[in-house]
Amino acid sequence: MIRKVIQIDEEKCTGCGICANACHEGAIGIVDGKAKLLRDDYCDGMGDCLPTCPTGAITFEEREAAAYDEAAVQENKKKKELQEKMKHMHESGCPGSRIRMMSHIDETAAVSSAAPASQLRNWPVQIKLAPINAPYFDGAKLLIAADCTAYAYANFHQEFIRGKVTLVGCPKLDGIDYSEKLTAILKNNNIQGVTIVRMEVPCCGGLEMAAKKALQESGKFIPWQVVTISIDGKILN
Repeated sequence: MIRKVIQIDEEKCTGCGICANACHEGAIGIVDGKAKLLRDDYCDGMGDCLPTCPTGAITFEEREAAAYDEAAVQENKKKKELQEKMKHMHESGCPGSRIRMMSHIDETAAVSSAAPASQLRNWPVQIKLAPINAPYFDGAKLLIAADCTAYAYANFHQEFIRGKVTLVGCPKLDGIDYSEKLTAILKNNNIQGVTIVRMEVPCCGGLEMAAKKALQESGKFIPWQVVTISIDGKILN
């Protein structure tokens, strides 16, 4: 469709970022030191950014452009708010929530050892504290587990944590819907597979449903499986 959207003159742009902050829809970003219109469908054509530009680099033009998509704008806003919240938490919050990567070089020795080594590769592990983006997510197999599973199943590290990035939670105790956070992690990272480990108790169904919803809303085809542990420590499926 032909409609009015902003145009940015790169020669006049100094990359000050004032227009990006003034754009409530998130249509403008700073790329390689210059302001850019990131997506046509984020620009509502109202021009809140125009009067803020100190060099007059922003004007209107009428051209073929995608229709303004308010739903996409709102989804992008939520994503950015969540990213900023997690960034603030990891930069200025408790040291226990800072991102860490662990390496387990001799995994074979760990299996045969009388005192097996931990197979945990990432920190933090709580879904509430986990970052949306972290180096250890790239190409990872993701384990989403209920808190109690590691206590109920004796060989949890070797059979489930080993070789995976681990996220744990309890929907009943946390009282939140994990699906939004998990969707963001799946969308923004190259996850190769997902294993969901839950207890047989009904409240664990919330974790399974959140993970399945995230897989669906991620828009990606990611292999997944669900494993259920009984309260006496047996694998039920």
